[in-house]
Amino acid sequence: MSDSGEEKDVYDDINITPMLDLAYVLMVIFIIMTTASVQGIKVNLPQASAAPSLAKPQTKAITITADGTMFLDTFPVTMGELENLLRQYRAANPQLPVIIKADSSIQYQRVVEVLDLLGRLEISQLGLVTQRIVK
Repeated sequence: MSDSGEEKDVYDDINITPMLDLAYVLMVIFIIMTTASVQGIKVNLPQASAAPSLAKPQTKAITITADGTMFLDTFPVTMGELENLLRQYRAANPQLPVIIKADSSIQYQRVVEVLDLLGRLEISQLGLVTQRIVK
């Protein structure tokens, strides 16, 4: 029994074609699964026009300076004028938003008077402007 003529064949190379086929199939499955899960929730998005909006902002700003002068937007007003103007604006827009900007050194009573006026006029959308302190 001589093994010299019948030695086992030694494989010098490995056939990787089946392994590549499996890798390509897995890659295709992975791509399909990730694109299917990323789509998210569909919503009907609002459309914006190309023309700029010419509508005036609805929010009215009441400013009280350090010397006690009151301004509605940029116009100086007295308490009576402020009441009449806000009454007119509220008649045009029942959901009139108002912000109050008051100097930190004024008496608190002026802010309370303005808040009382807004309460009498039933203006409920109200904001107080403050400055953020960065430490």
